[in-house]
Order: sequence, then C-alpha cells, then structure tokens
Amino acid sequence: MRAVLLERSRTVLSDEAFVELSIWRVPSPVPGSRHPYKYRLALIVGGTCVLRYDNERGKGDHRHRGEREEPFMFTTLGALLDAFEADVERMLR
Repeated sequence: MRAVLLERSRTVLSDEAFVELSIWRVPSPVPGSRHPYKYRLALIVGGTCVLRYDNERGKGDHRHRGEREEPFMFTTLGALLDAFEADVERMLR
C-alpha cells in the first residue's frame, strides 16, 4: 500500500489568519506514533505559525503552541481534528 492523501487544504479565517491541514494515511505508522496517519495541522497568524499539531518522524504525536512543544495523545482522527479546532478557537478569541 502506498501513502494516500486524505486532506490538503487552506482555510482563510481573516486577513491575518489561516489554517492549513495536511493528512495522509500511510502504510505503516510514522516512527513514534501507533496509528496509520501522517499529519500537520497549523494555524498561521500574521505570517507566524502560532499552533501546530504534527507527528514528526521520531517525535510522535505532539503540538506546538508558540515556542512550547508538548505531547499529544492521539486516539482517533476525529478527536485530533476536534482538539485542533478547539485550540484554534481559543487562540483567536
């Protein structure tokens, strides 16, 4: 099985902010993760990435909030998207 692109999108939220999503189903888990997805979900404000969820090779599932990086417990793709959306809403208030 080859990697399959599930989502690649950019959603403009305002003149200064947008969200980019990139989600792939991969044939085997990315080292550090236990699920069949490779993803990067990002909130960009004023040209700066202020929030990013990803599963970088060797680091596993985690999120970046500004300069902070913290582990993220992946359960399902839906839960990942819900958590990202909730963080985006909190950050844009």
